[in-house]
Amino acid sequence: MKTIKIEIKWAVLFAIMMLLWMLMEKLLGLHDEHIDKHMVYTNFVAIPAILMYVFALLDKRKNFYNGVMTYGQAFTSGLIMSLIIAVLTPLTQYITSTVITPNYFANVIEYAVAEGMMTQTDAEAYFNLQNYIIQSTVFAPVMGIITTLLVGLFVRKKA
Repeated sequence: MKTIKIEIKWAVLFAIMMLLWMLMEKLLGLHDEHIDKHMVYTNFVAIPAILMYVFALLDKRKNFYNGVMTYGQAFTSGLIMSLIIAVLTPLTQYITSTVITPNYFANVIEYAVAEGMMTQTDAEAYFNLQNYIIQSTVFAPVMGIITTLLVGLFVRKKA
């Protein structure tokens, strides 16, 4: 457990960051009055998400590997962090959908149908808590691994 303490810390911080991002989106109206802009602005969460991986791997390099880290060590650390984030994702998605923005699904369904993007049935099948939990739980480790592959190139450091 001591060997993955840093990954656990950063995965929890990542989950908190995601909840704060969702709260910010909600407060900015991206889940209701400005839902038409949500698909664009929600993608900017990639910036703090990538930064979280950078900080996590730099923390691991400095405080676990004494300032020296191979690409393989960076990848392993990022992979572990990604898997922990994936485990936390159903909880963060549940909190987002039931506490932070409980009307999001109704709003996005209404918007998608009104704009002719989907039928009512298709929108209801796509925009729901169960589907979002599945999607986000699959998406989290995939994006985490891709991010780790790239960030690992920049945080590795030879002796």
